Amino acid sequence: MVLNAKVLAEELKKMSYVLYTGGTENHLMVIDLSKSNMDASWAEKQLESAGILANRNSLPHDEKPFKPSGIRLGTPSATARGMKEKEMKKIAGLIHRVLQNKENLVK
Repeated sequence: MVLNAKVLAEELKKMSYVLYTGGTENHLMVIDLSKSNMDASWAEKQLESAGILANRNSLPHDEKPFKPSGIRLGTPSATARGMKEKEMKKIAGLIHRVLQNKENLVK
């Protein structure tokens, strides 16, 4: 689980995503969207519509708790389904495609 999280975190960083703590030491990570002009609530809904579960997450520098700038991701479910490092790289690519497409997938 932790190895999968580290691979996912590193792949996201390669795609220029900023991780709140710079990476991960456990099964969770938080993408800091504050400098991307992307709304975390929008990102959460878009990822969910693509079958990727994430949670919007407030960060300490957020001015308003109801307008969070973080997206929390974890690897337990994917790991429990037998996914490994190769799949984490694919998942990072899918996350990137969903977030960068800017197309509203939510109907």
